[in-house]
Amino acid sequence: MSDEKVEITQFYLCSCFNTDNIYLEDYNLHVRFVTEQQFRLDYQELLRKLGCVTEHQFEDVLNKISQEVSRRLRLSGMSAERAAAIKQVYQPLHPHVYNLKESFLAPKFKQIVQYCQRKDTTKEGLLALLEEAAAVRVYRFPVFEKSFCDELLEELEHFEQSSAPKGRPNTMNHYGVLLNELGFDEDFITPLREHYLHPVTSVLYPDCGGGSLDSHKAFVVKYDMNEDLDLSYHYDNAEVTLNVSIGKNFTDGNLYFGAIKEVPLSEAECSEVEHRVTEGLLHRGQHMHGALPISSGQRWNLIIWMRASQVRNKLCPMCNKKPVLMEGEGFADGFTKTCDATSDASCVLT
Repeated sequence: MSDEKVEITQFYLCSCFNTDNIYLEDYNLHVRFVTEQQFRLDYQELLRKLGCVTEHQFEDVLNKISQEVSRRLRLSGMSAERAAAIKQVYQPLHPHVYNLKESFLAPKFKQIVQYCQRKDTTKEGLLALLEEAAAVRVYRFPVFEKSFCDELLEELEHFEQSSAPKGRPNTMNHYGVLLNELGFDEDFITPLREHYLHPVTSVLYPDCGGGSLDSHKAFVVKYDMNEDLDLSYHYDNAEVTLNVSIGKNFTDGNLYFGAIKEVPLSEAECSEVEHRVTEGLLHRGQHMHGALPISSGQRWNLIIWMRASQVRNKLCPMCNKKPVLMEGEGFADGFTKTCDATSDASCVLT
């Protein structure tokens, strides 16, 4: 019997997540809440300009913030409970899609990965294999075969129609699936990140943690004429994001990219980028972006927020402070308690 020990990394949440970057949908505004006094000083005048003019309306805002903070405090435990219940009651339609196979991947993507694994790889050589989108440092390439996208969609729709409990991706996306709860993390998303995406991000985003990605959050979002039509301007809780269009038939709904998160939308020059089924858009997580409304049909996107603890351990991308950590389930929000501060530099633009 081997005495070799397997080290398991413990990932953490930043406690500031509970009170920072709370999205007020009615006013399309992200806010920070520590105390009511602080919140009134920071946001009451701005909210008044956005239509929150009465004390009753302001109290309604405070109530919604309280509910969101309470939800976040319970988030990890609730997710674990849902995952356990799904595993017990849900019968997959296509069990094979939960295990990543090379046959699922587009030949062009495999060619790109193979190039990145060579000893003589250069960024210039890689860029020759990619399509640079209209926005700065946003890259497009085929990711999956169409046949796999079709089967994955069938599986997701089958899950949506089941009685199994469902958690939604975040406060901005009301329709979609958390892939870790459905059982995709261990045998699909993790090997996709480690063996296929990491070689690419190492070359394209070494300044933003692309060479030290060690966790992720993966989910699917759905846009429908009777549900979510679009997505407000925002940045991701990630160092690098992959956004893959997996179907169905839709018109419009382009992504638009502005500047890095410190620059407001009013001062940014935005560029539109079209979604194409089977193709992915790779970009920095702190690159501000949104989704324009679809005008017909239904659009599903698989999104992977990829995280580098060596970067985020120094500065939380959501609260812009050194993170104060609390234990989390699974990959949590990608923070760890060990960080070699000299081994990776935080992106100067994030």
